[in-house]
Amino acid sequence: MKTVFKQTMTSMVVASALLIGACGSGGGAGNSSPDMPTTPPPQPAPSPETSELIKVNQLGFLPDSVKEAVIPATNSTNFELVDMSTNTVVMSGDLAVERTWSVANDTVQLADFSSLTTPGEYALRVAGVETDATVVIGSDVFLSAHDAALKAYYFNRASFALDGAYAADWARPAGHPDTNVLVHSSAADANRPEGTVISAPKGWYDAGDYNKYIVNSGISTYTLMAAYEHFTSFYQNRDVNIPESGNSIPDILEEIKWNLDWMMAMQDPNDGGVYHKLTTLNFSGTQMPHLSTAQRYVVQKGTSAALNFAAVMASASRIYADIPEYQSVAQSYQSAAESAWTWAQSNPNVAYNQPSDVSTGEYGDGNFDDERLWAAAELFLLTQDQQYLTSFKAMSSRQSAQPNTPAWPETATLGYISMLSAGKMLIEQSDFNTFQASYIALADSIVAQYETSAYGVAMQEEDFVWGSNAVALNKSMVLLFAYELSDNMAYKNAAVGLVDYVLGRNPTDYSFMTGFGSKTPMDIHHRPSFADTVSEPVPGFVAGGPQPGQQDNCNYPSPLPALSYLDDWCSYSTNEVTINWNAPMVYSLAALHTGQ
Repeated sequence: MKTVFKQTMTSMVVASALLIGACGSGGGAGNSSPDMPTTPPPQPAPSPETSELIKVNQLGFLPDSVKEAVIPATNSTNFELVDMSTNTVVMSGDLAVERTWSVANDTVQLADFSSLTTPGEYALRVAGVETDATVVIGSDVFLSAHDAALKAYYFNRASFALDGAYAADWARPAGHPDTNVLVHSSAADANRPEGTVISAPKGWYDAGDYNKYIVNSGISTYTLMAAYEHFTSFYQNRDVNIPESGNSIPDILEEIKWNLDWMMAMQDPNDGGVYHKLTTLNFSGTQMPHLSTAQRYVVQKGTSAALNFAAVMASASRIYADIPEYQSVAQSYQSAAESAWTWAQSNPNVAYNQPSDVSTGEYGDGNFDDERLWAAAELFLLTQDQQYLTSFKAMSSRQSAQPNTPAWPETATLGYISMLSAGKMLIEQSDFNTFQASYIALADSIVAQYETSAYGVAMQEEDFVWGSNAVALNKSMVLLFAYELSDNMAYKNAAVGLVDYVLGRNPTDYSFMTGFGSKTPMDIHHRPSFADTVSEPVPGFVAGGPQPGQQDNCNYPSPLPALSYLDDWCSYSTNEVTINWNAPMVYSLAALHTGQ
C-alpha cells in the first residue's frame, strides 16, 4: 500500500497544480471490490466519538449567504469573530441552545454569523474551545473547488492519455481503448451473437474501478447538463484547463460529450436496446489504467439502461442543438433516444440480472416507473409529442415515481426538474402547478429536516447509506432548484447547510473533497490515486462519506452513522469516489456562486 505522509492540502496548492498549462451503489451499488493488498492496511486506533473542534465549511462562505458553525458543547453562551488582518473583534453573538445530534451522539451549539458580510479572513473564537476556527468570506470561495469537481471527470477519462500540461503530477498513459469489446453471452442475440467484437471507447471510469455503467452515467451526465442549462452564462467562459479548453464550446459540454460518445456506442443499432455496462468479468487489481488489460465485455440489455439512455440522449439533443458545431450530433442523439424508448416500450420489465461469471458493480433496479417518467419528460421537451406527456402524467400519479432525493435508482426527480425548468410554456398551467407542488413538497420536507437539526444539516439517520455525501449534495441540488422556482430563502439556506456539511461542518472534521480544505481525504478508494507515485490523491473528488454498514470490514473509529468513516484505501464503503457523487457538487457550487 502506498504510504501517505501528508495529512492536509490547501485549495490554493491544488488549484495552482490544476492550472499548469492553462497560463502558458454508487456508488451505493457495491460497485467496487476492495482488491486488498496481501498485507493488511494500516488501521487507526479508534478515536473518541466526538471532536472538540469548531466545525465550519473549510473553504469559506459567500458574503450574502447564511453562515453557521457547529460548536462543541461548552459552558460558553457566546462567540466572537476576529479580523485576522487587524486582530480586532468585528462581531459577537449568542450561541444557540445545546442540542444533541443522535447520529453522532454529539451535543453541540450553533453559531450564526450570517450578518457578517465583509470579505476577509476571520478567527471564530469560543471560550472553552482550545482551537479557533478559520472563517473565510469571499465572492469566489467555491470557484476553484467547482472547477476541480468538474475536472475530476477529465481525470477519470477512459481511452485517453492525461498530459502533464493539463493533469500536472497526475499525468498518465491512456487506458482501456475499448475498441475490442466482446458481446457477453447475456447480451447476445441473432444479430450480435456471443463473442461479437464491438467498439465502445471513451466515457468516464465509474468510480474507484475501471468499468463503465449506463445507469450511473445517466444521472451523472444529466446532472452536469442541468448545471449547464440552468447556469449557462456561468459556463460560457469557464476554463478548467482540459485539452478542449480555448475553443468556442464551453468546457463542461466538451467534457460531457466525452461520455455521451461512449454511451452512444452502448446502443445496439439493430434494435435500439442498450447494454447495461461495459466491464471486465472481475474488478481489476490495484494498477494504473494502462496496465489493466483484461478482456472487456458489454453485458445484458435492460429496461433501466434503455430508459436512462433515452432520457440522457433526449436532454443532450435539446442542449447540443444550440451549439453550431454539434447540431448534426444533436440529431443523432434524438434518433438514439427515440429508438431506446421504443425498445423499452417493447421490453417494459427487463431487470438486470448479474451473470454468474461477472462480479463487478451490479446497479440492479426492479422499478422502472421513475426512469420511464424521466425519459418521457425529456422526450416530450425535445419533441412536444403528446404521447410522452401522457406517459409522464401517468407515471406521476404512481407512488413509485414521486419526487425523491435523486440517486441512480431514484431518477423521477430529474424528470420533474426538467419539466419545471423547460416545460412551462409547453403544458397546461394546471399540470405545471401540480408537478411543481409535488416537487416543492419534497423541498419542504428537506427544509424541515434542516430546521430541526442540531447540526443545521438536513441529514437523517436513513440518509447515512453508501454514498451519504451524495445524498447531502443531491438534496442540495433539489433545494437550489426549488429556490430558483420560488425565490424562497429557506431552500437556499438549507442547501448551504448541506454543502457546508460535506466541506467540513460535520462530526468527522473532514472536508470530503480531495485537495480542498484543511483536512481532506488522502487515501481514497480510487485505483489511479492508489497506484500512482503521487502522495496526494487526484484532486476534486468527493469521497462517499460516513455510513454504518462497514461492508469492507475495516477498523472504523465508531459505529455511529455520522462517524463511521475511514480515510483509508481499505474503506471502499466510505472512501470510494464516483462520478455520480461529484455531479451534484458541480451543480450546487455553480448554483451558489451564480445566485450569491
